[in-house]
Amino acid sequence: MEELPTPQEIKNEIILPEITVSKKFLAELIGTMVLVLMGCGSAVFSTFTNSPIGTAGIALAFGFSLLAMVYTIGGISGCHINPAVTIAMLISGKIKIKDAGYYILAQFLGAIIGAAVLYLIASGNTSFSLTTTGLGANMSTEFSLPTVFLAELVLTFIFLLVILGSTSERAPKGFAGISIGLSLALIHLVSIPIDGTSVNPARSLGPALFVGGTALNQLWIFIAAPIIGGALAALVWRALK
Repeated sequence: MEELPTPQEIKNEIILPEITVSKKFLAELIGTMVLVLMGCGSAVFSTFTNSPIGTAGIALAFGFSLLAMVYTIGGISGCHINPAVTIAMLISGKIKIKDAGYYILAQFLGAIIGAAVLYLIASGNTSFSLTTTGLGANMSTEFSLPTVFLAELVLTFIFLLVILGSTSERAPKGFAGISIGLSLALIHLVSIPIDGTSVNPARSLGPALFVGGTALNQLWIFIAAPIIGGALAALVWRALK
């Protein structure tokens, strides 16, 4: 009797269709929109509705949002939903420069859409005020700007090391989303009191465009520091490998 092929042999013979750039673009746009809507939304609604979730709840909202998106769109685009991640992957040779440009554009657009949807929902409550409540925008009034820059750089560096390590060939398969999501929650627990936590230029841009003022003036920090931190993590990871 002829032997049946093993599951691994069957898997090796399956040729998956190539995922187009447009599908990756849409996946990154949706993923970033979800991150901003859910993460920043938890911060906004907990502020003017006296929700009891607190800092821990906001941190988990960001972490759970990323975890959910990793398992939703990870097989399509890799679930970067963060320009700092995309640039780190570009330095690591895991994405082409042309695709990286599309990814970053999709991430910024997704963040703006997420912030817009959040603003429309929050505006339905008479207690909401964009001036006093904000929109989960990143800014700091209690810490000096050099301190904020350093915090964002170092925390993004740590975040990207977790991502690169969790998605490497030697890492246990199927658990990347858990470690990445939990690390983002941990980072928020530390840095929400500092600046609301960015480690993601797109996440910072979306709300800042609506809030304006200090959030827009300090936006450069939340774009430059995460990108530099992510790039350094990619270089260090290459050395570690």
